[in-house]
Amino acid sequence: MAPVATKLLLTDLASGIDRVPNNYIRPEADRPNLTEIEASDASTIPLIDLQGLSGPNRDDVIRQIGQACQQDGFFQIKNHGIPEEMVQAILNIAREFFRLPESERLKSYSDDPSKSTRLSTSFNVKTEKVSNWRDFLRLHCYPLEEYMHEWPTNPPSFRKEVGEYCTRVRDLVLKLLEAISESLGLDRDYISNNLGKHGQHMAMNYYPPCPQPELTYGLPAHTDQNLITILLQDDVPGLHVLRNGKWVAVNPIPNTFIVNIGDQMQVISNDKCKSILHRAVVNCDRERISIPTFYCPSPEAIIEPALGLIDREHPAVYRSFKYEDYYHKFWNRGLETECCLDMFKTLSA
Repeated sequence: MAPVATKLLLTDLASGIDRVPNNYIRPEADRPNLTEIEASDASTIPLIDLQGLSGPNRDDVIRQIGQACQQDGFFQIKNHGIPEEMVQAILNIAREFFRLPESERLKSYSDDPSKSTRLSTSFNVKTEKVSNWRDFLRLHCYPLEEYMHEWPTNPPSFRKEVGEYCTRVRDLVLKLLEAISESLGLDRDYISNNLGKHGQHMAMNYYPPCPQPELTYGLPAHTDQNLITILLQDDVPGLHVLRNGKWVAVNPIPNTFIVNIGDQMQVISNDKCKSILHRAVVNCDRERISIPTFYCPSPEAIIEPALGLIDREHPAVYRSFKYEDYYHKFWNRGLETECCLDMFKTLSA
């Protein structure tokens, strides 16, 4: 018999066990099959140098970004403007947080997805039948002054370091949104102007070593419900992207970020940009940290395909909706292979 999970957080349960508890074991048909994963290279996951965005090669970089958004849904970026020291500091802060005593971490615990700052485990413990091999600290972080007072105060530099990082990532996102707008033939500020007041969330994901990684997931296959995600990984592999029906491992490259298109971008682009299935797997030897920043519309924003991308040959694929309606549906249904986007398509799509 596998041990029964009795602790609130996986981080504390996982220490010292040699078998995966029953509630983490996936049905046989829904396991990672880790022997059939392809390795990625520059030809499978594009690596784009953002340095050219502010120079004479801007048009070429925008073309590369547009191609990646429309053909791949995932790309990597270098020369992004965020200092390597800041990247290392934010990874260190995350490690320090998850190594705090359980009693200290649990001050931030909640299983309510509507809370703007919360530590939790798996994905949504209220709705899912099989747990995921992950603990996470999720933070709302824009506008900073509305949320920072809710964040942990331990480690002592948490608020300062995370606040500075969030601000720099937001600057990066706004540059990318301009480039994506231009790549679609829209005004440079079109996407940014259609997000309401904007929203920004962040997660610090902690995946402990797992004694039987072939039986479970860190996170199963899903698309992101937001607009665009900027992902920072540590040096431990674990991210897989679905390409041409096969899972491809996106191995970490130092001082780069991974950018992936979210569901709202697919809607605004009227299906030109692709929100792609991806997943996180775990390993038996090393802990893994990943820190995605989710940039999104504000809850009251109305999301719909851009008028400039609709014509007789390209009718609107999606109906108009409030972002908060989409967000609630995504969290309440749990992570499923079927994309939440399908629930918002027009009758003719």
